[in-house]
Amino acid sequence: MGGIAAIAREAGHKVTGCDVGAYPPMSTQLKSQNIELIEGFSPEQIELNPDIFVIGNVVTRGNPLMEEILNHNLPYTSGPQWLYENVLKNKWVLAVAGTHGKTTTSSMLLWILEYVGIKPGFLIGGIPENFGISARLGNESPFFVIEADEYDTAFFDKRSKFVHYRPKTVILNNLEFDHSDIFCDLAAIMQQFHHLIRLIPSNGLIVSNYQEENLKQVLAKGCWAPVEKIGVNDGWQAKILHDDRINITLNDKSQGILQWELMGEHNRMNALSALAAAIHIGIPVKTSITALEQFKNVKRRMEIRGIINNITIYDDFAHHPTAIQKTLEGLRHRIKEARIIAVFEPRSNTMRMGTWKDSLAESLGVADLIFCYTADLGWNVQEALKSLGTRAVTNNNLDQLILLIIATLCPNDHVLIMSNGNFGNIHERLMKALEKNCTQ
Repeated sequence: MGGIAAIAREAGHKVTGCDVGAYPPMSTQLKSQNIELIEGFSPEQIELNPDIFVIGNVVTRGNPLMEEILNHNLPYTSGPQWLYENVLKNKWVLAVAGTHGKTTTSSMLLWILEYVGIKPGFLIGGIPENFGISARLGNESPFFVIEADEYDTAFFDKRSKFVHYRPKTVILNNLEFDHSDIFCDLAAIMQQFHHLIRLIPSNGLIVSNYQEENLKQVLAKGCWAPVEKIGVNDGWQAKILHDDRINITLNDKSQGILQWELMGEHNRMNALSALAAAIHIGIPVKTSITALEQFKNVKRRMEIRGIINNITIYDDFAHHPTAIQKTLEGLRHRIKEARIIAVFEPRSNTMRMGTWKDSLAESLGVADLIFCYTADLGWNVQEALKSLGTRAVTNNNLDQLILLIIATLCPNDHVLIMSNGNFGNIHERLMKALEKNCTQ
């Protein structure tokens, strides 16, 4: 919603917004663009008398402002619907969908287009480091890159967000069960992906991860556009060379060598998807590879927040078991024998409901030590992590958890903090405590 607010502001509208507990980097971005952010959902906000209220999917019936809007029959719409009607309907939309990797892959694709001078509009669920902003109108370009989320649109529109975007080029990264607060099972999510595929025109393109059985099942239900396969012998592959460079191949024929700093197989798959989608709009593979070598990743995706006393602190958005495991495996490959200290907050709605509790220990198992914050959870994290033995520490008090982490850290450690929220500003608090120890 913050990105949509930024696009509306760039289009010349006066924009205000309201939320509870907004935090950086989005709150900082809104402030820099002179978009007033009001704390809370007060009924009095209808006195701002906007032309329309754009409603995010966190707003439910019973929300005091929403009730006032309904009681006064004031005009409202959803964010995805507003975006399509005001921006996307005349664009070639390139959308990135999947359970995880959407933000990074859409940022890669966006950077490739920017590198060749296309300057597309975009809406990303994070802030790409190459841009410093999460959204742009891109009026002068016929292209628009968007992170296409399967989460529901609004309380009055329970379709997935991505069906509103009507993309011509779509990337399907992966498909697993998530959002258990919205979907009853995996089949329900697969049905929404089927609805998305039904919208792709026959002159469009579907770039799909063919290592994912769930995606192949969705495509088998009906597909009317060409499909570019990723991760299999008769499609695009990324093979690591002895010096960690990556040989990009299509049907086992080399397309070029990629050398970059990103970690993990998941990022190699993300890159393949971006390369295949870029070809659809006429960008040569070798040009795209050159662009990716200058890609700077996304804030909160293995972002190094600081190195103190040779202890590296990372901030990462991983919150799904698969994303957690792949992120840890990528870091392990990079740092070899050095210790990984994983610090995790089960904050997403699905995690808080305990849906993934049986997968949590395995996903964190690559780490040497695991610290898990357990406040306000309705399930026993300690029991879920018991197979990790003494490597796993749980605590429902953040101050105490920070002290426990500090007491274990040694030079050359790598501290990977994973949460899809602010996590009580734990990154800064850890770094300040480390700096204090260095001066004593």
